[in-house]
Amino acid sequence: MIERIFLISAFLLVLTAPQLSIAQMGGCRSCNGNGNDTRIAGHIKQADLLHSQFKSREAAVELQKVLRLEPQNLEALAKLSRAHIDIGDSIPESQADWKERKIREYRKAENFARRAINADPNSTWGHFYLAASLGTMAGVSPVKKQIAMAEEIRSHAEKAIALNPSNGFAYHVYGVWHRRMAELDGMSRMFVTVLYGRSLPGGSLEESVKFLEKAVAINPDVIVSRLELARSHVAMEEWSAARTLLESIAELPVKFSDDGKHKQKAQELLEDIKNR
Repeated sequence: MIERIFLISAFLLVLTAPQLSIAQMGGCRSCNGNGNDTRIAGHIKQADLLHSQFKSREAAVELQKVLRLEPQNLEALAKLSRAHIDIGDSIPESQADWKERKIREYRKAENFARRAINADPNSTWGHFYLAASLGTMAGVSPVKKQIAMAEEIRSHAEKAIALNPSNGFAYHVYGVWHRRMAELDGMSRMFVTVLYGRSLPGGSLEESVKFLEKAVAINPDVIVSRLELARSHVAMEEWSAARTLLESIAELPVKFSDDGKHKQKAQELLEDIKNR
């Protein structure tokens, strides 16, 4: 059970991430009118196009071109974090060294997110992508490392929300975090405390539902947010609410690469609880 504590996968954190504009993310604050602003905008536009085509490596190349022109560009730094999470998630688990390769990419994502926070500590997106990168890394890390990350994941999810209460993706992260914490029983928590000498932060299913409801309200067409909210209702044995959400997913359009899988998972869960 403990190994699942922080399993925050690509569909949860990254593929639902928004296409953010230069204005929304702080943009090209140090451009000096010598043509760099136009070049930066062009590279970011191309990176967004490549991202929409699920070409994360190619998108990262375009974003690195931005950093050569403006090393503190917030948008490029945050989107590089997103790109490297995508790259890590795409590494197949059939390869012998898949965990190590994934962790290398997630560490790159973490570093870019921290640089984004340094570029602008008051931007929601640096904190959001740091929570995302740490979460994905924790999912393939040893238990002790997962436990060490728990508080920081929560801290940056909370910070992202505080900086922008309209950041539905941050609510999503925090809602799932609460459910993961709440699902640990007392014996598991005692085991962690005795073995590793530190306690895990608490979470609650009620808070999970509250934050995921906000995520769905802000981004009603994001399939995975509805799926995770349904899972939290199932955990609380609120069967009717869960069924209503799962049934609504079938009508939503596919927007992200994992949406087909999300729809399948929703149908399977609906079948599992149809008589509850």
